[in-house]
Amino acid sequence: MKFRALKYLLPLILYIGAIRSFHSYGIVVWLPLILAWVAIPLFELFIKAHSGNMSSVEEELAKSDKVYDIILYLIVPLQFTALYFFLKNINDPLLQWYDIIGRIWVMGLLCGVFGINVGHELGHRTNVFEQLLAKALLLTSLYMHFFIEHNKGHHKRVATPEDPSSARYGEWIFAFYFRSVIFSYFSAWHIANNDVKKKGKPVLSFYNEMIQFHLIEIGFVAIIFFVFGWLTTIYFLAAATIGLLLLETVNYIEHYGLQRKNIADGKYERAMPAHSWNSDHVIGRLFLFELSRHSDHHYLASRKYQILRHHDDSPQMPTGYPGMMLLALMPPVWFWIMNKRIKDIELKSN
Repeated sequence: MKFRALKYLLPLILYIGAIRSFHSYGIVVWLPLILAWVAIPLFELFIKAHSGNMSSVEEELAKSDKVYDIILYLIVPLQFTALYFFLKNINDPLLQWYDIIGRIWVMGLLCGVFGINVGHELGHRTNVFEQLLAKALLLTSLYMHFFIEHNKGHHKRVATPEDPSSARYGEWIFAFYFRSVIFSYFSAWHIANNDVKKKGKPVLSFYNEMIQFHLIEIGFVAIIFFVFGWLTTIYFLAAATIGLLLLETVNYIEHYGLQRKNIADGKYERAMPAHSWNSDHVIGRLFLFELSRHSDHHYLASRKYQILRHHDDSPQMPTGYPGMMLLALMPPVWFWIMNKRIKDIELKSN
């Protein structure tokens, strides 16, 4: 089983390419982006999705295998190492403008794939150490409030009108960005304030996680500013923004047009596999630590990434996450493909 876990080292290909990008010029800078947004989507168009699940015995062995966890822990120092090289080398006088843009996008890709994605996985753990690692990874995209909103907001309200991170039927992704980013932020404040009040502590105090997160993020940006200068700080902020927009693009595709039934005033049916779009395309699953098996993740959020299951009743994406994210950026094509699938789901449920 331990060798089975090693397949999740595959994303390190992207990481090695990124480190090389931060020390190179020309086309080499762009190779990680070509892999992520050209090669992988093309491969997934032709490689058949795998919907098989582990047996109950295999699942128990995988769940207790610490190698899967160690791989995630390894991402934390790797992410900060990559960020250091990005910050240190982005003002190389030999860089052309297109090299700078390429490096910013590569760092943004790491912020999304490693920073937020792995931070998301570790953020669902109950272990304090793992939660600290999650927050550290989210810091690299200045999106620490995601830890609060995602766990205590999104998972409760997913696929309902109350959830800012669930895309509505017919909603353009560019409008979704504004709605999700702004209202998820306000939601995180609301949740954090209520948590502090329940503990009998003042809202405007260090007991408030949102205040803690903001101070940490401001301090982090201040360190970058004083060590690397104002221009590098702007480059970092651009990369962090790309990272958070990658997250919001994933949010958009994961629940687009799916709705839970309102069974009572303000109450909805339990979140089931049918309320999240699923992708069993293998390459995307490995590069994103099984994030694309999203239906099972919402059905049982405590399930670790390596044992997420396929459900026959979960709606299936036509390709993997990288391809679907590109498709979402072309709204007319996205609507033409996905709205048909939603109508088919509605016909089957009636």
